[in-house]
Amino acid sequence: MEIKRDSYLQQLISYRFDGLVKVITGIRRCGKSYLLKKIYRDYLTQNGVKNEQIITIELDLAKDIKFRNPLILSSYVRELVENKQEEFYLFVDEIQMSDQVANPYNSDGEKITFYDALNDFRSLANLDVYVTGSNSRMLSSDILTQFRGRSDEIRVHPLSFAEYYSAVGGDKNDAFEDYAFYGGMPLILSRPNEAAKMNYLKSLFTEVYIKDIVERKKIERQDILEHILDLLCSSIGSLTNPAKIANTLNSRQLKGASSNTIRAYIGYLEDAFLFSESKRYDVKGKSYFDSPNKYYSEDIGLRNARIGFRQQEMTHIMENIIYNELVIRQFSVDVGVIYGRTLNQKGNSVRTPKEIDFVVTSGSKRTYIQSAYAMMTEEKAEAELCPFTLIRDSFPKIVVRKDIGKRWYDDNGILNIGLIDFLLDKDLI
Repeated sequence: MEIKRDSYLQQLISYRFDGLVKVITGIRRCGKSYLLKKIYRDYLTQNGVKNEQIITIELDLAKDIKFRNPLILSSYVRELVENKQEEFYLFVDEIQMSDQVANPYNSDGEKITFYDALNDFRSLANLDVYVTGSNSRMLSSDILTQFRGRSDEIRVHPLSFAEYYSAVGGDKNDAFEDYAFYGGMPLILSRPNEAAKMNYLKSLFTEVYIKDIVERKKIERQDILEHILDLLCSSIGSLTNPAKIANTLNSRQLKGASSNTIRAYIGYLEDAFLFSESKRYDVKGKSYFDSPNKYYSEDIGLRNARIGFRQQEMTHIMENIIYNELVIRQFSVDVGVIYGRTLNQKGNSVRTPKEIDFVVTSGSKRTYIQSAYAMMTEEKAEAELCPFTLIRDSFPKIVVRKDIGKRWYDDNGILNIGLIDFLLDKDLI
């Protein structure tokens, strides 16, 4: 089964031989290695690059274990590339497995790391360098910290619905129901039955993600980390903050669940690409609120697995899928806040905040989006559209709905579009 990941392939092509190290980041098991070693390699060979011009080092395999020594890796690559006329491509998979070794020319205990090897490679004009890596010893974001200004990031996500549907085909509604339940982790497509899919997703938490964070960050309170994980999965798309989570955990008799601990642990979950934070933005005041904010799961199937495939409320699942789609399309996504006037119980007019699900920006362009599972009554439609009526600018406004097929515009110029139509139209915004 072929999975097309054209947007990432085009990024790799556009960064080709730009003098920087290409760092492929993303949650573990989302397809980083497949993108590099299969999709991109096929593109290169189909466009005239010979196999011997592509140097592939897989540091997680025994055959390449010697190259974990950055000095041996550097020496090996230089021997192949230096003083040659041809252009070469270096793929280093699982770069975090590289070892630190003593500098043989320095007696002060200085260490040589893979960062030194990558810097060395950058001096070779006929070598283009690509690396992937993320595990307990070094999550991918650390590479970017070390190589800021000297690297291009290609952020890889689990499959979008368009990528998922390109692989499975068939009825779009049936495909979406499966996608909304199992998510877009690529190996899901090769699991033979429902039980195997569920078990695979559950095992990613127990055998990969949690172990990675606990080992790398030396977590002393794994129980608190897992409770935070459960709370975030249960409340996707809901406003929260560390203080609120700490109060919830303390009410469950989890001693030591301070706001600072919660904040640090949430940061670890974000650093591992398990969750993304969406901040609240005052549309008219043009400023951000400190808190509360929203958190969305990187993959809805992982979220569902973590809570035992319960809480299948489509309103929140739909919102999370739309958020992920916007991020995959490389937009900046905030929660919009705009103020209107309402009457309180005493009949007095009071200033009241209204929420816009997504304020989507790219450069100077902006789009407002509401996620609405259904708008079957006038009251529901009024509630969903009210924030749009308070906005005085002319940027596009979209309502993404599960209860319609064909798209249409209302009298106020607001686009109503079906969810599947929205997910498959990459040029809409």
